[in-house]
Amino acid sequence: MEIAPDAHMGLVELSVSDLNRSLAYWQDAIGLHALSRENGTAELGVDTPLLRFVEEPGARPAHGFTGLFHVALLVPDRPSLGRFLAHTARERIPLTGLSDHDVSEAIYLRDPDHHGIEVYADRPRELWEGQVAQRMTTIPLDAGSLLAEAGDAGFDGLPEGTRMGHVHLCVRDVDETIGFYRDRLGMGLTAQLGDQAAFLSAGGYHHHIGGNTWETRGAEPAPEGTARLLRFTVVLPDDQEVARVAEQIGGTEVLDPSGNPLVLAAAA
Repeated sequence: MEIAPDAHMGLVELSVSDLNRSLAYWQDAIGLHALSRENGTAELGVDTPLLRFVEEPGARPAHGFTGLFHVALLVPDRPSLGRFLAHTARERIPLTGLSDHDVSEAIYLRDPDHHGIEVYADRPRELWEGQVAQRMTTIPLDAGSLLAEAGDAGFDGLPEGTRMGHVHLCVRDVDETIGFYRDRLGMGLTAQLGDQAAFLSAGGYHHHIGGNTWETRGAEPAPEGTARLLRFTVVLPDDQEVARVAEQIGGTEVLDPSGNPLVLAAAA
């Protein structure tokens, strides 16, 4: 049975090697706000918590393991994305990519622990809905056009309404990933790149979950001692839908076939 069409992504929890360093980067470079901090943990967001960090001193980057490819912060509109790009240029914040995916425009970065980050804005849904497999691509971003959208406004952090748009995972096998997220969780498969990547969503969105094997085909989950994905959340409309989906996947806290930890939660 399909997952509720208004299901969406929620809080993502990551381990980090130095909490002070992570907070400085995610506040100053990315523009989130620290909402709480205690006992080696902290939550960041805008108007709601989006990320939770758990300090694991000395943790090393988790290269070559399944886990997080990137978290994707969805800003409300194109001018917001333009202001973020202008901010990265002014502050000389290193980027790892600038991409036009047709369904969206995206800016890519890595934090000090090499956690991948995407900050993106969607193109109007009526342009791509029902055509994701045919339209989603990766071409160079028109940075000049995007910067022109920024206007003269400065950057005072990511705007209200910023949310966790999707979570892209490193997986060991695409077919088994589809088998879990489509056939058990109930998301729709919106696009697939053979045995390299798959994109799935609720309610016809271009993707809430991505999974690729580009560097992790057949790999094991990231172990303790690495800066890694600790859990990510799929938010469902109510407790009844949580119970129904939990029965399909075997609980409210489960591991996907690649060992990625998924939590189901009801909307507040």
